[in-house]
Amino acid sequence: MTTIEAQDVAAKSGVGVSAQRPDAVPKATGEFSFSSDLSAHNMLWGKTLRSPHPSARIKKIDYSDALTISGVHAILTADDIPGKNLFGLEHADQPVLAHDLVRYAGEAIALVAAEQPEIAEKAIDAIRVDYEILNPLVDSESAITADPIHPEGNVIRHLEINSGDPETTGDIVIEGEYEVGMQDQAFMGTESGMAVPSADGSVDLHISTQWLHSDRDQIVEALGLPEDMVRLTLAGVGGAFGGREDVSMHVHLCMLALHTGRPVKMVYDRNESFLGHVHRHPAKIWYKHHANVDGRIVKVEARIILDGGAYASTTSAVLANACCFSSGPYKVPNAIIEGWGVRTNNPPCGAMRGFGNVQTCFAIEAQMDKVASALGIDPIELRLRNALETGDQLITGQIIKGVAPVKEVITSLADHPMPDPAINNLLARPGGTGRTTDQSHVKRGVGFAVSIKNLMFAEGFDDSSEALCSVNNGAVSIHTACVEVGQGFVTLVHQIAENVLGISDIEVVPADTSIGSAGSTSASRQTWMSGGAVLKACEAVVDNLIEQLNEEEGIRYENLDGTLVAEDGSRATSIADALIGRSFEERVVHQHIPTAPLDDNGQGDAHVSFAFAAHRAVVDVDEELGLIRVIEIATSQDVGRVLNPIQAVGQIEGGIAQGLGLAVLEELIITDGVIQNANFTDYLLPTALDTPPIEIASLIEEPEPGAPFGAKGIGEPPTISSTPAIVAAIRDATGLDLWKVPVRPEHIALP
Repeated sequence: MTTIEAQDVAAKSGVGVSAQRPDAVPKATGEFSFSSDLSAHNMLWGKTLRSPHPSARIKKIDYSDALTISGVHAILTADDIPGKNLFGLEHADQPVLAHDLVRYAGEAIALVAAEQPEIAEKAIDAIRVDYEILNPLVDSESAITADPIHPEGNVIRHLEINSGDPETTGDIVIEGEYEVGMQDQAFMGTESGMAVPSADGSVDLHISTQWLHSDRDQIVEALGLPEDMVRLTLAGVGGAFGGREDVSMHVHLCMLALHTGRPVKMVYDRNESFLGHVHRHPAKIWYKHHANVDGRIVKVEARIILDGGAYASTTSAVLANACCFSSGPYKVPNAIIEGWGVRTNNPPCGAMRGFGNVQTCFAIEAQMDKVASALGIDPIELRLRNALETGDQLITGQIIKGVAPVKEVITSLADHPMPDPAINNLLARPGGTGRTTDQSHVKRGVGFAVSIKNLMFAEGFDDSSEALCSVNNGAVSIHTACVEVGQGFVTLVHQIAENVLGISDIEVVPADTSIGSAGSTSASRQTWMSGGAVLKACEAVVDNLIEQLNEEEGIRYENLDGTLVAEDGSRATSIADALIGRSFEERVVHQHIPTAPLDDNGQGDAHVSFAFAAHRAVVDVDEELGLIRVIEIATSQDVGRVLNPIQAVGQIEGGIAQGLGLAVLEELIITDGVIQNANFTDYLLPTALDTPPIEIASLIEEPEPGAPFGAKGIGEPPTISSTPAIVAAIRDATGLDLWKVPVRPEHIALP
């Protein structure tokens, strides 16, 4: 247990204390209502027919037999879509229902609404689709030049970053090729929701999502309805990690509800969930690092290919991150980077925690270890010699103007004590309860990795968040469309409002589309953006309170840490007391500093801010059997300021667990475009027995200019550099190259 975890949860919830989540007890006791718990009078159940083929032409759909099944109320196909048969998070290129072609195994073809889920399933089984099966395009590298599988071509984005002198070379040149497998977000709660139609032809959708307004904008296009006739309310979300940023069942539910005139509910089972949401992009990466004998990196060359699957989703932005940060958190004066995000007939890929940085960080940190070995320099020292600092220039030409404590996260972690070298517990050896490991075959390794992650949306995206603060006789109501997916914003709202207003009686209005957008709960942005909006709205209330007091009393008051003090010193009162008997309503839109798209050479101020982290992994490896036991993961992270210590620890521990999964366990196995392990029996996740002790060596608190309270997002960096640290430790123990993640037993025992 870390020292932060051991702190008592504070009774009050101002900024900086370990405030308890308001939904903690209901979730622990099972009383919390998730989207899968939704119900309504006269409700029908929806079900989706999906293609078993990754590439095929639809010749005919026959649902006549399905319509005869008692209890079936509707069967809809692409012909029944009232608006545009296209949707997409950043670019509309994916059919709501496939009409002529299917481009991945799992693509939606038809919808059923029935009295019971079992009846809907029976109807799905009765629908007959005549397919002309086509050869799928499944290799991402081949996709760059292959015949197009989509009207817009196979290349979603091609990006080049050229900086410095392309002819520069170093005293040594280190080359490497790397691969990252397809990881799933594996959230606990599968996709679910309910649509409720109204007599005027409008519809209310209750859905678990990450971005209510983006969902609505895509839904209205497909339904051919105006914005005000499609209303979204956030239902309880059972995890997300990027997998709920794209539309899944949203349009399907609304279509069925409007067609039948009855509420319709859908809940994906685990298999369908794997088919119904995007995954982490698999990557093929080639690197060449040039370094001088003094350990300075002088040039980086890279070639990055991300497999976006059948449709674009966020591939363009993920590729931008992968390329922008392809030199890592290091000073690199010269760079030649080329990246492709491509369409294939594999399952669609999009946002997942780390968003492009995960893939390149794995390769970069392996390269840094190779450079250190070639030069005979300690790997930690090599990283310190090249660490970015405030004022340095990235390979995109952008100057880091905020806080960049890269050296601090490295040194604080390097100084942290190592775990006990002795493993006396037989079950703690590689192999665990299998008791298969002979201690004489076990070798210990230590690995180190450092990461950089951008915060907020980038490349000129219009990023904003709206908040409404209403005060009525001392009671406070806060309304935003910020989606709570487990990151802790529901707690932070209370903390910010209490910090500014001094009032603990705070109601958080459920997130919906009746207020302006809060943007997506992604990109490590909601603390900064929606937290900033709530902060400004509460501050606007105080400003108006001061103005009102000035008009009433003719005395100017100054806000001194929650106490309003008259300029002449004659009186003082708390903000909370001054608000009694008064009403205010302040609506504020918060925006960050502007960013710009990258130019043709990949140059530009594309990002708002950056966060950094370092991870050290200690592993034991049974070389004979290829078994791995991660003994400990320690970390130091740049956080700006910790707003809720216990939640910060939770985010770090959860992120590291996902990094561990990618390092040694998690991969969707795709054969000829078809997922082979779409279940939690065969898609392996780290359990409590796999997750080692996690030590937080240091949380570097250097407030970030422009951020509310100086805080940076915490949730993504733990996932980014934990994976390469673990693999580096396995390399240290075995001496093997290990160029692909996840590392499997055969990679060690049968290299």
